[in-house]
Amino acid sequence: MDLVQQLEQELVALKHEYEKFIKGNKSAGTRARKVLQNIKRTCQDLRVSIQGVKKESDGKKPEEEGDAS
Repeated sequence: MDLVQQLEQELVALKHEYEKFIKGNKSAGTRARKVLQNIKRTCQDLRVSIQGVKKESDGKKPEEEGDAS
């Protein structure tokens, strides 16, 4: 799964659990914290992925990589 899509899904899950927590469900707070930890990991993975693409491109813009002219 694409990391951005994964992040979007995790944000939806966070919103759902956080709303339950605000209404007084303490267990939802634990689940929300777990989702936040997953979001943190996904963000780090995405940062590493972006940095890798930057290093591979040697300063070229991504759309310029296929252009041999």
